[in-house]
Amino acid sequence: MESEENLSPEKQNSKKTISAENSSPVELPTKTDEEEKAKSPNINIPGNNENISNPEIHSLISLALKELQLSREKLEKELEELAQKKVQIETELKSSFSGQSDAIARKVKGFQEYLTGALQDLAQSAEQLELVVPPVIVKPSPLDENKNIETSKEQEVIHAVSETFKPDENLIRRCFSQFLAQPDFYAEPWKLRRSLEDNDIEMLEDWFFSMGGRGAQPSRGSRSKNALVAAGIIAILGELYGEQFQTLVLATQPERLGEWRRCLQDALGLNREDFGPNSGIVLFERPDGLIERADRLEERGELPLIIIDAAEMNVEIPILQFPIWLAFAGSPNEIFEEDELL
Repeated sequence: MESEENLSPEKQNSKKTISAENSSPVELPTKTDEEEKAKSPNINIPGNNENISNPEIHSLISLALKELQLSREKLEKELEELAQKKVQIETELKSSFSGQSDAIARKVKGFQEYLTGALQDLAQSAEQLELVVPPVIVKPSPLDENKNIETSKEQEVIHAVSETFKPDENLIRRCFSQFLAQPDFYAEPWKLRRSLEDNDIEMLEDWFFSMGGRGAQPSRGSRSKNALVAAGIIAILGELYGEQFQTLVLATQPERLGEWRRCLQDALGLNREDFGPNSGIVLFERPDGLIERADRLEERGELPLIIIDAAEMNVEIPILQFPIWLAFAGSPNEIFEEDELL
């Protein structure tokens, strides 16, 4: 038998293989779970509770519960303090109201006692007075007077409208005489510097003494002649009332108002400053403004003189309530000519 030392390597290997196949199986020792865990590294992944150990979980839960407990104790303490404040405020309100009520009741009681004592003293003083009964004097009642005596009283005299200027008739007629004389071109302002005709004076006499300075008169044929007659009225009223009256002219066209201003300025020796809201003559295109101005003058105790142009077809009803006004009634031909000029 050849020795193993003299065999070739290939033979030695084949021999080992055969011996291994013929031998019985031998169980190798296996590694335990603890050894595997010890060898395998323990990796903690955030957010994965399976990799967190139990002690850490218990510590986190106990910390969260402790914080919640502290928050609850703090809230309970605050609620308790608020409840105590509420009770204290209610107690103070009740005590103060009751205290005030008691004080008021004591004051009322004291005032009542004072009044009672004062009334008793007054009653005692009245009892001690010696009252003297005055003699009764019977006077006749006014109702028992004779009715004939009542009728003898002076009755209030109501003057007719036509007698408005009756007390000043002499002064007015003297002015008429001056108007018929030669014109005075150098007269003072607000004096008539022109002459009037007889028919103009007749119209003025009718307006002053028959109509009492209120009414319409026929137009003199032109606006310049009407303005001349109106200037005579303004001069007479200036003698009677001084500066306590104002002339208000109504003409619904600017051209007509301009003609009125030029004629009055020439006849009375006026300036442009004399025509304005606060001057002697005021020009109006609308009747409502004239009526408002006349009301204000009467409220101040002044007299408005209202002059209405001949081209006006009607007179507003409120104008009729004023004491002095003159409306020129134009003839059909005159009104037709005025319409043609527009």
